[in-house]
Amino acid sequence: MTVDAPPRPSITELSPEELSAWLRDREEPGYRTRQIRRWLARGSAFEAMADLPAELRAGLAAAFRSSSLQEVRRSQADDELTTKVLYQLDGGYTVEAVVMRYPSRSTLCISSQVGCPIGCPFCATGQGPFGRNLKANEIVDQAADAARGLEAEGRRLSHVVFMGMGEPLANYAAVVDAVRRIADPDGLGISPRRITVSTAGLVPRIGRLAEEDLPVTLAISLHAARDELRDVLVPINSRYPLRELLAAADDFARSSGRRVSYEWVLLAGVNDTERDARELSALLRGRLAHVNLIPFNPVPDTPFREPDRQSIRLFAGQLRARGLNVTVRDTRGRESEAACGQLRARALAEGVVSR
Repeated sequence: MTVDAPPRPSITELSPEELSAWLRDREEPGYRTRQIRRWLARGSAFEAMADLPAELRAGLAAAFRSSSLQEVRRSQADDELTTKVLYQLDGGYTVEAVVMRYPSRSTLCISSQVGCPIGCPFCATGQGPFGRNLKANEIVDQAADAARGLEAEGRRLSHVVFMGMGEPLANYAAVVDAVRRIADPDGLGISPRRITVSTAGLVPRIGRLAEEDLPVTLAISLHAARDELRDVLVPINSRYPLRELLAAADDFARSSGRRVSYEWVLLAGVNDTERDARELSALLRGRLAHVNLIPFNPVPDTPFREPDRQSIRLFAGQLRARGLNVTVRDTRGRESEAACGQLRARALAEGVVSR
């Protein structure tokens, strides 16, 4: 009977110290560590690492994989301005990442977990099974792959938002480690001020993040301004209600000096009424806050609908009239199933992947 050999480990799992030790054992100079890490941050394969000796490149390829990810499926939308990729991880689990190209920036929406344990009823990710937390290198490898693809187009990855699959603060240590790696000048070198970490409201972890000396943007997935509705839309609210959540967000804003972004998925007839506008305005009045309105991206087998354009404009106008800073997010990737979790859900349904 033939037994398959275990896969080579991913080199991105190695710490800089572990990589340096591996190189020392092969009598390579110390500066090779920085060279290799810079190539890996761009998502480069070993054979493309042009400033390394051919023998070292061959040795690296024999010992390691250059990434922890394997692309399974890719979809394009918006005249190829939006690219969604489904990756397979070790163990067969799959996650999604989305690159969105704008005139002045290129943004990656990154995943931190396989599935999501929060279970928001309007979210495609929450409908599927929860798998596991991603390791820090699996998160960073999504950014490296995006950076490689954008570089080939003459673009640069400029912003990263942790708004893909999963609750980032439920995978706290790996997410913070990944943010530091993405911001590392020897890595992608993206300023933490251009990195957004979202949360459905894990209040204790918001407090920890405020102590990390990482000037990231905090995004609160709010979606309702009264507890009885938010208990339904964001079930973790029953554990950490609005009063506690807003207090933690205020503390973060004070310690970081950065305004908090409040995300609000607009659901027709559910949270887009004049009452909701009035309650949201009262909740955020006087706070260092920005409201990001997100028209619902339809998800099969949910009872929710997207408001029409007039309703969206009316709701945004009501908030602005009450003094809030408001942005209506540009909808992207409708034809490519860009709602978080939809590409994975289809691949699971078609049997392309199993987890």
